[in-house]
Amino acid sequence: MAKPVHSMIRVRDEARSRDYYSRAFGLEPADRFDFPDFTLLYLRDPASPFELELTVNKDRSEPYNLGDGYGHIAFVVDDVEAEHARFTREGFPATDLKTLKHGDTPLATFFFATDPDGYKIEVIQKGGRFA
Repeated sequence: MAKPVHSMIRVRDEARSRDYYSRAFGLEPADRFDFPDFTLLYLRDPASPFELELTVNKDRSEPYNLGDGYGHIAFVVDDVEAEHARFTREGFPATDLKTLKHGDTPLATFFFATDPDGYKIEVIQKGGRFA
């Protein structure tokens, strides 16, 4: 049986991205591998084995074109309203809170954050299928 272990995104500024993911989501460095042309930094929540791999290409100075194929990664939180307020206080870009319904049944309450490189991150209220 296969199990997911990480998702990778390309970032330009390792320190800025590490700071963002640490302060926004509590991710901590799990591993770091420096190569002549690039660096791989693996971040994770201590309570989860899943990692976010940040790839830093050392010769990159311009923003990446995220295109129209990238969707988002998602984090589940215990109190989405409190997290939304915290993101606002911290100055992290975040959309308004929304609730997605299927008919009259609420599926998720969430907002989208944007990291320093423009990647979208969905922040979802814990519960339902996101227990």
